[in-house]
Amino acid sequence: MAVEPLHSPDTDVELCRKVDFLRRPGSYPERTTEVEVVETHMSWVFLTDRYAYKLKKPVRYPFLDFATPEARARNCNEELRLNRRLAPTVYLSVVPMVLRKEGDLSLGDDGTPVDWLVKMRRLPDDRRLDIAIMNQTLVESDVRRLAERLAAFYGGLSPISIHTDAYRHRFIDEIDVVRKVLIRPSYRQDRHAIGRLSKALHGYLRRHADFLDRRVLDNRIVEGHGDLRPEHIYLGNEILVTDCLEFNRDLRIVDPVDELAYLAMECERLGAPLVRTWLFETYSARAGDSAPRNLIYFYACFRACLRARIALAHLDEPSVAEPARWVERGRRYLEVGLHHADGLGRTPCKPP
Repeated sequence: MAVEPLHSPDTDVELCRKVDFLRRPGSYPERTTEVEVVETHMSWVFLTDRYAYKLKKPVRYPFLDFATPEARARNCNEELRLNRRLAPTVYLSVVPMVLRKEGDLSLGDDGTPVDWLVKMRRLPDDRRLDIAIMNQTLVESDVRRLAERLAAFYGGLSPISIHTDAYRHRFIDEIDVVRKVLIRPSYRQDRHAIGRLSKALHGYLRRHADFLDRRVLDNRIVEGHGDLRPEHIYLGNEILVTDCLEFNRDLRIVDPVDELAYLAMECERLGAPLVRTWLFETYSARAGDSAPRNLIYFYACFRACLRARIALAHLDEPSVAEPARWVERGRRYLEVGLHHADGLGRTPCKPP
């Protein structure tokens, strides 16, 4: 059930006050021995013994707007709705943070709502796909079960109507933007490598525009996950996929093969290149969807460039921790992108 924010200027509460309140174990309706706090660009996440509570920051970027309580309430509702598609047992509710008559904050009690939190069941980190790769405990059967889960998910979605020209130009325009950003001197990246990547991606679009057009004409474009990375996937008896990108629908309008190529690229970066083969073999068989291999390389190369840009954007923050880490991560993404660029000229064939 969607929540409706009740807000007026005189009930604004400073973010620092909200964060201080949520750091305290006694602030939660269930007992907890401690609260672990994680800060991201767009949210604060508070981990109790059994649950995770996400508070969105009052920020505005070109691609999202969390600036008002009303906007944050809408996005909390969307996060709940969208993530219940692939993690129905994890995303529990949207909880109001209220200002009581006495002037103190509370979760879910009577009072004037001043903000909203998404409440989730806390999952064990050792079940995450990225941790399994790091610990070298990942097994082929888990990846194939994940591919089956995703094939069923995509197969149950309605196709999105989009013109072939509009779909192609999403890539053409973004490639140029990313190249201009990546060559900034402050990012300390290899300009020659960036030029090679841009040339390879544009070249592929000139030679094989019909491959992208065919994905549209075959009704393969859907409203997917939007951010399918290993750290959002939990393996076990139940395959769970969390953290769907809720704040911008355009970024969720994707080709399933694009999302899977993105996931495979991230797994390769972490040291598990075989994930691509396992994913696409099973997905293609279950979904009846065989895309050309060099289209998979194109999507992976494009995603690697996007991820390099996102990693390097940390260097633009007023106070960035470990700048060398982000420079190296950007370099690694470009390296992975070049590996996939080498496959763009290969003869098209079915997925590996």
